[in-house]
Amino acid sequence: MAVTRFKRKARKDKSKSARRRTALKVENFKPVAKSVDIEKIKEEFKAKLAAKK
Repeated sequence: MAVTRFKRKARKDKSKSARRRTALKVENFKPVAKSVDIEKIKEEFKAKLAAKK
């Protein structure tokens, strides 16, 4: 008895696994931590407050 594999089922299985892979990639994505100059930001806020007064 020959074993057959349905093309539609194969496409469905592949698309299901592709959706799962992309979902896992999105779920596990960690943004790149950029180095931030905190002192410069503080100075900018002080400058904005001084400009408002």
